[in-house]
Amino acid sequence: MYSVEADKSKRLVVISAAGRVTKEEAKQAAQRVRDILKDFAPGFRVLADFRWLQSMDTAAARHLAEIMDALTEKKVESVIRVMPDPHKDIGLNILSQFHYGPEIQITTFDTLADALQSLVKEGGETSEGMATRDQ
Repeated sequence: MYSVEADKSKRLVVISAAGRVTKEEAKQAAQRVRDILKDFAPGFRVLADFRWLQSMDTAAARHLAEIMDALTEKKVESVIRVMPDPHKDIGLNILSQFHYGPEIQITTFDTLADALQSLVKEGGETSEGMATRDQ
């Protein structure tokens, strides 16, 4: 299952994946992201929560790339991921290298609490001592 939510006042898009994500669910999520981003101004942030992800169809990778491309096109400022188990990365780090530019800050946290703390920091900077795997 994929969930896509947005809060324009906070300039935040929240994308969550849980359970076993199918190609069709990823396709629907990509369309939802495109729909939400129509009214977003550049400089927004994304919180991608993968805490409850069990697995994802390999055919869903194309739609993950579409999501990343849509975010890049609308000039996302930063992507904050919650990925407690690096073995469930599902290729996000590799896809990020091809679909996000070097100007997009990507940070991965082990816990939602650390990710949320990062979001509330002015300028989206991470706190000292937090575990980050991507830069």
